Amino acid sequence: MIEWDTIPELVRSAAERYADAEAVADGRTRITYAELGARVDRAAAACLAHGIQVGDRVAVWAPNSLEWIVAALGAVTAGAVLVPLNTRFKGAEAADVLRRSGTRLLFVTGTFLGTSYVASLRRAAGEGAAAGRGPLPGLPELEQVVVLSENAPADFRTWKDFLAEGEGRPPAEVRERAAQLRGTSLSDITYTSGTTGRPKGAVVTHGQTLRAYEIWADLAGLDHTDRYLIVNPFFHTFGYKAGVIACLMRGAAMIPQPVFNVNTALANMAAERISVLPGPPTLHQQLLDHPARGTHDLSALRLVVTGAAVVPLRLVERLRGELGVGTVLTAYGLSEASGIVTMCRRGDDPEVISSTSGRAIPGTEVRVTDPSGTPLPPGTPGEVLVRGFNVMQGYYDDPGATAETISADGWLHTGDVGVLDETGNLRITDRIKDMFIVGGFNAYPAEIEQLLLLHPDVTDAAVIGTPDARLGEVGRAFVVRRPGSPLTSDDLIAWARREMANYKVPRTVRFVGELPRNASGKVVKGVLRESG
Repeated sequence: MIEWDTIPELVRSAAERYADAEAVADGRTRITYAELGARVDRAAAACLAHGIQVGDRVAVWAPNSLEWIVAALGAVTAGAVLVPLNTRFKGAEAADVLRRSGTRLLFVTGTFLGTSYVASLRRAAGEGAAAGRGPLPGLPELEQVVVLSENAPADFRTWKDFLAEGEGRPPAEVRERAAQLRGTSLSDITYTSGTTGRPKGAVVTHGQTLRAYEIWADLAGLDHTDRYLIVNPFFHTFGYKAGVIACLMRGAAMIPQPVFNVNTALANMAAERISVLPGPPTLHQQLLDHPARGTHDLSALRLVVTGAAVVPLRLVERLRGELGVGTVLTAYGLSEASGIVTMCRRGDDPEVISSTSGRAIPGTEVRVTDPSGTPLPPGTPGEVLVRGFNVMQGYYDDPGATAETISADGWLHTGDVGVLDETGNLRITDRIKDMFIVGGFNAYPAEIEQLLLLHPDVTDAAVIGTPDARLGEVGRAFVVRRPGSPLTSDDLIAWARREMANYKVPRTVRFVGELPRNASGKVVKGVLRESG
């Protein structure tokens, strides 16, 4: 039963219901839910003072932190549409999204991972004749840039100074603005991760977000006693919605981690008694394999939610057996479907959890079709289509791309290849564009990767298709070996010939220290293809 129509209603409810409970622990800063509610209202008042209106776009370009949470929720409470920016963007990429979204106000970090975001943005958008009221000539609609730190250039604002602007606004004004919103009001525009092509902005409403993550929190079993380490980046739906929004719904404590570092994660898990740790399989694999794992008390961990085409059964078994994790679930989603499409249920067999992404969430339909759109029987691979409340309103300011992606009768074409079993569990086998054809046979990289991960000396793998004069295309595997392993490419290819159909066997193997991933945890296969 959903108790809120909008995200501001959810924030206010959490501040009242869980008033004295710890809401966010960010380093030495610890605040309760009542304090979080007050900070969000203060940020919303500052947005009103700046002139933000319902429907204006406000962006946040910063790593996971308390300030990100407050700035984002403050903007949304003021009626703005949140535009989270990928922290791995360079200045030109960020400027492109800011320009196309028509963002009026930007919250930005100072320096992150050795990069000055302010400087990179100024390089990308600081040239040209001043055409707007803001500090960056290349972004005429961007009126103000707020740096989430104590220092800012003269033409930008500090976080402290920005908040001070709203001090004279009466609390009733913030409440009146929030009350103008409805479940059908736009809540955010999430730009796709852009591993290929130009990112497109998926538009989602307050009502869609709340319904989807009420279901997520219910299926995961999240509750007010949980302490949630949020490693998934907030700019991604998994971090913001399955993280911040879900915690607000259940009163769980949020511990944001700015970037995944296994040593930091282990320290946080022990010190903060972390009970919930969603993230990609590689995160959990690194934790399990870390030589110092035994020196950290991880006994509080009870819930892991992961999602990817490849989740080794061995990983599920190790999480349960070695760490004593009571609940391990897999899920599948994409920004265009509010971040969630299918999810396993507690009590599912380990084989179901490792080999599928679960069943359609309530209120949605999932089907697998051939290129003409005809539904295929269980066990047959085809494109995954989704219909239901979770399907985005469309791509922002791009009706052509929207019409190509969502059919007239409401089916979202995901671009993913999958297989449904007899009971409705979905197994994602690949992206349509990643599939390659070996001598007439369709080869799905994710399926081959899953098989390669069964080898005891393989800790990570990615497969791409490469041209071949005789067969058209053949597979090339990029493999991360277990430390100290003597495994050779000939060894692995010989093993693969025993374990998989001949057309699936990679013809070449390249060993790498790690796979290139974007900040969402997805392998950037374009980088692998460019490596030759």
